[in-house]
Amino acid sequence: MSDEAAPKNHFSIQKIYVKDLSFESPETPKVFSFQKWEPKIDLNLANRHASVGTDLFEAVLSITATVNHEDRTAFLIEVQQAGVFAISGFNDKDRNYLLGSQCMNILLPYAREVISDMTVRGGFPPLILSPVNFDALYQQHLQAQQDKQNNEVAEESSGSEPVKH
Repeated sequence: MSDEAAPKNHFSIQKIYVKDLSFESPETPKVFSFQKWEPKIDLNLANRHASVGTDLFEAVLSITATVNHEDRTAFLIEVQQAGVFAISGFNDKDRNYLLGSQCMNILLPYAREVISDMTVRGGFPPLILSPVNFDALYQQHLQAQQDKQNNEVAEESSGSEPVKH
C-alpha cells in the first residue's frame, strides 16, 4: 500500500487561550483574619467542543472552584481554558475521544496555572489543582449516554398504552 493511499491521521494544537476568567472574593478583607488556612474546596469541571472550521475544533475546559473557610466564601474562581485543535483522518469515535479526553489533558495544566496565579493575586495561598483522569471521565460520559439510550428503548418497548382494569 502506498503512502498516498493510507489515511493520514493528524492531531495538533493550533492555539491555547483563556476564553473566560472570573475571580470573586466577597468577604475580603474579613476573610484574611484566619489564624490557620483550612479551606473547603468545591470543584466543578465541564467540557465542550465544537467545530470552528474544516478539521478545526475548539475544546473548552470549564473549571469552577468555590473555596470556603470558616463558613465564609473565601473566593470563587471560574476559568474557561480553551484551545483550537487541528484534527483530521480520525473516525467520529476517535475524534470525540481526542476532544473529550486528550484535549482536556492538554488544557488542564494551563487552567491549573491560571487558577494558581489568580488565587495568589487575590491574596490567598495558591490553589493547585490535582491531576484529573479525563479518560475515566470520558468513559463515564459514554456509559451514561449508553444507559440513557437503553432506558429510552426500554420505555418505548414497554408500551405507551395505559393498562385498564
